[in-house]
Amino acid sequence: MSQGAPVRAPRYGVRSGSRRFRDAVEDFSGRSPSRFAVIVFVLLIVLFTFLFSLPISSATGTSTNLADSLFTAVTVICVTGLSTVDMATHWSFFGEAVIYLGVQIGALGVLTLASILGLVVSRRLGLRSRILAAGEADPSRTHSGVAGASQAVRLGEVGGLLATVAVSALVIEGGLALLLFPRMLIDGIPVGTAALQSLYYSAMAFTNTGFTPNADGLAPYASDYYFLTVLMIGVFLGSIGFPVIYAFSRALRTPGRNQWSLHVKLTLVTSVILLGAGGILYFALEFSNPATFGPLNGFDKGFQSLFLSTMTRSGGFSTIPIDQLNGSSMLVTDMLMFIGGGSASTAGGIKVTTIAILFLAAFAEARGNDQVQAFRRRIPVDILRLAVSVVLWGASTIAISAIIILQISKASLDDVLFDVISAFGTSGLSTGLTASLPDAGVYVMAATMFMGRIGTVTFAAALALRQRRQLFQNPEERPIVG
Repeated sequence: MSQGAPVRAPRYGVRSGSRRFRDAVEDFSGRSPSRFAVIVFVLLIVLFTFLFSLPISSATGTSTNLADSLFTAVTVICVTGLSTVDMATHWSFFGEAVIYLGVQIGALGVLTLASILGLVVSRRLGLRSRILAAGEADPSRTHSGVAGASQAVRLGEVGGLLATVAVSALVIEGGLALLLFPRMLIDGIPVGTAALQSLYYSAMAFTNTGFTPNADGLAPYASDYYFLTVLMIGVFLGSIGFPVIYAFSRALRTPGRNQWSLHVKLTLVTSVILLGAGGILYFALEFSNPATFGPLNGFDKGFQSLFLSTMTRSGGFSTIPIDQLNGSSMLVTDMLMFIGGGSASTAGGIKVTTIAILFLAAFAEARGNDQVQAFRRRIPVDILRLAVSVVLWGASTIAISAIIILQISKASLDDVLFDVISAFGTSGLSTGLTASLPDAGVYVMAATMFMGRIGTVTFAAALALRQRRQLFQNPEERPIVG
């Protein structure tokens, strides 16, 4: 070394500090994925609440009050679609950009986002990061251990699944935007505005959020079946879940070599059944309603019924006044919103596989079978227990929220129950109640959206992690049921 050569400043302390931080993040996320997810989720909501409260975010250049800023942050990160302000006119271009970014982050899923953050921090995807990422798609995986061959998402597939999340969101949203862009140009919308609106609509469809960039909502496209079909495709692809999209991508790359998992089959079959059943029910129940489908011809009634069935389980778009639905149709909508979409998807609710497992268990009990089976596969008892727990968790959350909102607003039970279930299921459809609530009610609805988006996954994960082996059995006794 030449004399007088500069001595490098010691960087060990900096590296050591960053390494300690990285190790601490990995250790905490590995020991408690659900807590880590909640923390990340809350921090995102705080950050976006601050951004929405800035004067630059509103079209008038004034600060938005705390209740509206917080609610918008929660509805964006939860990809819900409910709002307390006019989303098309209240926010500036900066505010709309924040909304667009927020729904993209929210669509990834909390645990998936936490995994990606861990990957950025650690620059590698270790075992704990893989377990964390797999927890988003399959919260119950710890029941069978990390190496269980029967898991819906195996640890070796997590890297591919994370890549699928990012690539599929980019490709699908880009494809939807390309399909919508020329249709807007035909309507005479300027090129720049058409480009921005096509990107906005594609994001709101795939993320199942349901916001529209124009104040009239979908009214200009209410009879444009090409436009509505593109939105339906985007909502359906977003609602089936990233594990299903991952299975599709593997099948396309290696045709004939991949066998679809039970999760994929249950998700697709149940989604199609719910979609068709919802369309048939809406067609029958709203056939003569003059405020909705009554004035339409047979084909239009069928298409609009299918469109509404697609949107109720999480899409959030609507071509009719929701508050004008018959009471029977509102009840059907409540049920569909509560069920929601697929696991690890941009949709909410208790998930279609949960309701499928419960129905399979009921059929098995009715037939006297001691095992729950589907597609020649046996479903473990612990998965059934988780399904029951998730339903009870969701029903309890909705009941408590509805009671509080009823007391605060003094509104009718139908309207309150509808908007509360929409908040929990992150559907985004509303009777108009949410926008008229006082601040206290707004906070309750925000908490309901929070619990609906993160509650079922983290609750299931918490139950899974709490499973323990018991070295003894108590005497059996059969209580009366039913």
